[in-house]
Amino acid sequence: MAANNLRQIPLTCSGHTRPVVHLDFSDICDSGYFLISACKDGSPMLRHGDTGDWVGTFEGHKGAVWGVALNRSATLAASGAADFTGKVWNAVSGAEIHSFQHKHIVKSVAFDNSSENIVTGSNEKLVRVFNLEQPDAEPELYGGHAGAIKRALFCRDDKCIISAADDKTVRLWDRMTGMEVQRLQFQNNPNSLEISRDNHVLTITHGSTISFWEIDTLKKLKEVKVPTNVASASLHPDKHVFVCGGEDFKMYKFDYITGNEIESFKGHFGPVHSVKFSPDGELYASGSEDGTLRLWQTTVGKTYGLWKCTEPSELNNSLNSPREVPAN
Repeated sequence: MAANNLRQIPLTCSGHTRPVVHLDFSDICDSGYFLISACKDGSPMLRHGDTGDWVGTFEGHKGAVWGVALNRSATLAASGAADFTGKVWNAVSGAEIHSFQHKHIVKSVAFDNSSENIVTGSNEKLVRVFNLEQPDAEPELYGGHAGAIKRALFCRDDKCIISAADDKTVRLWDRMTGMEVQRLQFQNNPNSLEISRDNHVLTITHGSTISFWEIDTLKKLKEVKVPTNVASASLHPDKHVFVCGGEDFKMYKFDYITGNEIESFKGHFGPVHSVKFSPDGELYASGSEDGTLRLWQTTVGKTYGLWKCTEPSELNNSLNSPREVPAN
């Protein structure tokens, strides 16, 4: 039976009580890989990435959590919240390690490659870098955006920072000089930034457009229009397809090479806020206004994680009911 005749059956991960606004995966480590979710309920959750099974909840924020990150080895987690803090957690024990005070809502957090620094973006229109080895030291400060920061990431071997804000720009900052060195201007506010697994391609969503850029030069590689205002997009590690989601509740998959839509289907009962491929590219996760995150197979019908491939005659029985993965 051809895989394209099979219906996509997501794993639905429940447990959050408010909209799920951001997701991040770790790299593949000794015990598999992990997924963290940011939610307006103020309680980021850690899960096994391949099954969605709940591992734990990080408790300590006093407001909606807007951004989350895992370091590559899944030993540390970070979260940014409406309580004006960016927190770093021990992802094994769940204990809070650092809490960095800001003067406004923290929307974005990300680790560098070495897990020695985190970058935060806030509604103060500022990007900061905190050194986890010297948490009491003054952070690096990058100012110039004219709107709240949506997302900020380390790039170019951690020598630079790329940030997107509600001023219709994406800006590149040089950490040696602290200066803005490049700027991309858009018709709409950029909603998301992603750097590809091989660190070569930057994916930006803005309005109903997804654009792809060479990270080392910020030269535009291509641009694809999608049928909805898009909140988030993720490029497959092999760079042959990308997925995206936004206002119309649907999940879309596109051919990266041709820009053609491969499939779309109703993914959630509310707008999709965040999508992300797993580090092995076998699945992608989505987080939505409907309070759930869902895991979707890249290749439908493949045996992977909790998905068991069956004979065609058994497919109807085994795949009809959506599976739910609860949180304890």
